Amino acid sequence: MRKPYRQYCHPLPVSRLTRAVRLALHAGAAAGLLAHGAASAQMPEAPMPKVEITGSAIKRIETDTPLPVQIVTREEIEKAGVTTAAELMARISSNVGGLTDGASINVGGDQRGFNSANLRGIGTSSTLVLLNGRRMANFASPGDDTGVDLNNIPAAAIQRVEVLLDGASALYGTDAVGGVINFITRKDFRGVEANAYALGTREGGAGKRAATLSLGTGELEKDGYNVFAVLDVQGTERLNTSQRKFVSELRIPQRLGHLLSSFTSPANIRLTPAQRDHLQETGFLLNGRPITNRQINLSIPACAPPANLYLPDGTGGVDACTYDYMGDTELYPKSTKQNLLSRGVIKLGADTQAYAEVALSRSRTNYVGSSARVIGYIDYRKIAALANTGLDQLDDDTPGEIQLRMRLNEAGMRTSELTSESQRYVVGVSGVAAGWDYDAGYNHSVNTVKDRDTHGYVLRDQLMAGIADGRINPFGPSSAEGVALLNSIQVNDVVRRARGTMDSLDFKASRSLMTMAGGDLGVAVGAEARRERTDFRPSALLMSDNINNDDAPEGGRATSDQRKVVAVFGELLAPFTREWQGQLSARYDRYQQVGGALSPKIGMAYTPNKALTVRASAGKGFRAPSMSDLYRPTVYGLTAILPDPVYCATVENNYADCADAWDTRRYSNVNLKPESSRQFSAGLVVEPGKHWNASLDYWKIKRTDLISEIGDDIILGNLGKYGNLVHRDEDGDIDYIELHKENRGAQLASGLDLVVNLRSVNTGMGRFGARLNGTYVLDSSIQTSPGDAYISNLGKFVTDGVVQRWRHTVSMDWEQGPLSATLSNTFSASYDDQNSAINIDDGSVVAPNRVKAYSLWDMSLSYGWNKNLKLRAGVQNMFDKAPPYSNQANFFISGYDPTYTDPRGRRLYASVNYAFR
Repeated sequence: MRKPYRQYCHPLPVSRLTRAVRLALHAGAAAGLLAHGAASAQMPEAPMPKVEITGSAIKRIETDTPLPVQIVTREEIEKAGVTTAAELMARISSNVGGLTDGASINVGGDQRGFNSANLRGIGTSSTLVLLNGRRMANFASPGDDTGVDLNNIPAAAIQRVEVLLDGASALYGTDAVGGVINFITRKDFRGVEANAYALGTREGGAGKRAATLSLGTGELEKDGYNVFAVLDVQGTERLNTSQRKFVSELRIPQRLGHLLSSFTSPANIRLTPAQRDHLQETGFLLNGRPITNRQINLSIPACAPPANLYLPDGTGGVDACTYDYMGDTELYPKSTKQNLLSRGVIKLGADTQAYAEVALSRSRTNYVGSSARVIGYIDYRKIAALANTGLDQLDDDTPGEIQLRMRLNEAGMRTSELTSESQRYVVGVSGVAAGWDYDAGYNHSVNTVKDRDTHGYVLRDQLMAGIADGRINPFGPSSAEGVALLNSIQVNDVVRRARGTMDSLDFKASRSLMTMAGGDLGVAVGAEARRERTDFRPSALLMSDNINNDDAPEGGRATSDQRKVVAVFGELLAPFTREWQGQLSARYDRYQQVGGALSPKIGMAYTPNKALTVRASAGKGFRAPSMSDLYRPTVYGLTAILPDPVYCATVENNYADCADAWDTRRYSNVNLKPESSRQFSAGLVVEPGKHWNASLDYWKIKRTDLISEIGDDIILGNLGKYGNLVHRDEDGDIDYIELHKENRGAQLASGLDLVVNLRSVNTGMGRFGARLNGTYVLDSSIQTSPGDAYISNLGKFVTDGVVQRWRHTVSMDWEQGPLSATLSNTFSASYDDQNSAINIDDGSVVAPNRVKAYSLWDMSLSYGWNKNLKLRAGVQNMFDKAPPYSNQANFFISGYDPTYTDPRGRRLYASVNYAFR
């Protein structure tokens, strides 16, 4: 039997005057709550339940609010064929620049394995992620980004997702500046439901298998209790560059040879200036020509392809080889995920119930990079071609010693295993007392992260000894003794352990105070007290600084830090008339050792008739520095290839001599202050007819006292102001660049959110619906320090990322009896590339490029075999769209931007769902 057109509306009865607002709140949602909606429409005499929606703590019958909320239902998630919270968030147009598995592909670095949300592109740390309205412990590994790991959200248990696209510090706390994402799970499931899912790619690799089992018993009103559990397990295969033809079509060696590696097999030789000059003077020839560079390779032009190439324009230069790591590295990691969510509720009386939630998850991701890079040393007399050149007679630090830049293929590819585990236990009681709807609970959440070097990392001291004495051959296969040595010094060690713990007590209550002209005046009050603790423990082996390619930073140490946070909040919802509604809220947070602040917010909605609603809100907020911002140990790293203006002035700005990847030291700061923010939004909702509605909202966010580091490129570009951050040795060369967390400058972001929803149009060919969710960004810029000009990354890749001007998701639905289909599109606009990478061999700068728009089309088809069995099949990226070419030099992956693109290509999936209730 067909469902009426109201299947795309909220299931709760609403007045005609507020229907437009209600529809806007559900723009972008499919029909996951339809059965309940149909039942409500057929039985208007039933009691109308009060509900709470993200953005307000007041339970009420009508879910209208002055704040823009997008809701994604369970059915929409199923239609998209996604199985993780991270995949789902990639389809939210307002989510820009979140951390992903693709961007985590590297051979080291902070926070690998962390998948995050980033509303408005203003930072992961400014987006609050909730599970059933309560917090989770943040990803434990210290780093620049603070937030919940989306891998720890039990995706199979999600009933719907509410995305509040408005700063909500006044209700939820300091990290809700960019918005709130509330993952809401099933609450009272009964019966048995099993789901199996399989996905395969056209070219192989990155296949996925998933299975879900849901069990529930007890009807709360009839039996006085309900208990259910959802178990979800899934595994994804790794994807290698050799499995994707688009990688070769990007022509990375020809376009971006200077971004590849000078560590090769057979090894490149890195001469000292004196050694190069001596060989030139003595007439040494290589490939029949005198050498011109300090870097040479005795095998040119052969260079042992396909991984090692002779690229005169590459980073190896005309006299050496270049290693194309993009020819043999990972694009998508192998992973396994297990999630268990269980919830139980029991009635303690007519108006009181107790509940408990348990959420357990484990995500294990295996990162595979290229084989190890080694800087080794050998006596020149052991190299036949150089044995009689007299290099030991030169005035060098170590006369006769040759530096090697070699690739340790015989040790295998560098492999790490990242395990993120989450535990969350909630117990609470809710009900009605003296006219108040109340909810009080205790929340204990833990996230632990283990980073294990499993293969390809070897003990440095024994490796150096093996190279020096000849057991390990830098220029060809090693002896059996050398191979045995490499096997014996393989590292298999959990090098970093991190644990984050959050314990909180919270209470909130709401009620109607009085009747106003437009309805009941609602009030809510609440309080929260929580303790946050972080522990970081590097292994003894890591701190010995004896792991090749996994260095221990100077000053690195185990840390254990904690703080207490207390907060109180209040809210008023005032329907002044049938046309006017106001919302006023405020929250005071106080962070131990940081301080406190008041975050107020006011919102208004005007509904003159059933076809129009105008709404606006304004508020203030603040974001306290994270534990990592305050206490993280010093981190050593490298910049991209950047010129040193001081050195460049002495060599006529020849980048071949004065540009390099400079050492950096990144410092936390215990004296950081909170950031301040101001938010404003205004929009309208229109509903010209029963079949469609639309909303358009303007939003603007300004943050001051921004907690940030000055970009290394900005420091070197303005030495007059930031020269004190560049530390030089006695010869005036750069020793390291200081990247220090400070309260500096400001950030601006503004734009427009567009939602169009066409619902349930009946025709002779079936029932049709369509939805558009789009974000048009007007401004995205950062001011490094007060008085500096704002630097925009809107439509332009700057430092570490880009904010595209326009992003959207579109879906179109069709239904006829038991058969239904969905066609959807996700789109990101084109932008100016980074266009700054330097070739230190010849001093050239990469050719300017504009990254093309990225558009993916998906389609799914489902068939309800009977009331118990449902089949679904679909294709993602149906036109096999490859990531567009990019010359960005910020990520380990070269040739494209891995933060928003998907290298998997076309993939087919199928699922079967069987439910018995």
